[in-house]
Amino acid sequence: MTQSTKKIPLERALSKMGLASRTQAAALVKEKKVTVNGLYPRNALALVSLEKDHIKILGVEPAKVGLRILLLHKPKKYVTTRSDEQGRPTIFDLVDEPKQGLHAVGRLDQATTGLLILTNDTKLSAWLTDPKNEIPRAYVVTVRGELTATKAQALIGGVQVLGDHLKAESVEILKASGKETHFKIVLKEGKNREIRKMCEEVGHEVTRLKRISFGALELGDLELGKTRELTLAELKAKIPNAPVSLTPKS
Repeated sequence: MTQSTKKIPLERALSKMGLASRTQAAALVKEKKVTVNGLYPRNALALVSLEKDHIKILGVEPAKVGLRILLLHKPKKYVTTRSDEQGRPTIFDLVDEPKQGLHAVGRLDQATTGLLILTNDTKLSAWLTDPKNEIPRAYVVTVRGELTATKAQALIGGVQVLGDHLKAESVEILKASGKETHFKIVLKEGKNREIRKMCEEVGHEVTRLKRISFGALELGDLELGKTRELTLAELKAKIPNAPVSLTPKS
């Protein structure tokens, strides 16, 4: 099965399409307000394809809008979800309308700042986050204490955390002292809290973490909390192999 036809739970599909949170999706399905290819799914965990299946809410299939790609400079304390049961602010509070179908390409945890890509093209986001495509992500990190060259090399060699092998593509120490160390790290996967876990494994607590690039897409001087639209031409210039299934607005 190719990445573009991969099936995901209906609740996740509705969330990715920007139509409902996962909790709301479960309620909509239970109330028989959602159909998939004309049939009522048994529950919100039914597997569907965003590319092939016709998903309707109250008999209406959401109209596809033109391709949208946004770069967001995520601040601290914002979660990378469409809604939050704890009432925390989400990244979508920072995005102007229209928001239909927009979803984050991967995640940044609540305490992490920096570059986050938003798009309404599920084929593009799946390709960007697929580990086999090895899209590099660069971060600037601050940790307590001195991260030595030996420990930096250990991060490149890889560490085991609860049976998971985590490794950096490169580590560049920018400034180090007995109090704290600033360094740049590049990863080719986006595992949950990966940098924090790696640093903890070699004896350092992360105090600041900021993503500065995703592939050749850079944060640059984008202001904190702001977004900017990325054109298809810009995307293709930066990441030529990136596929899209939607066409830009005319």
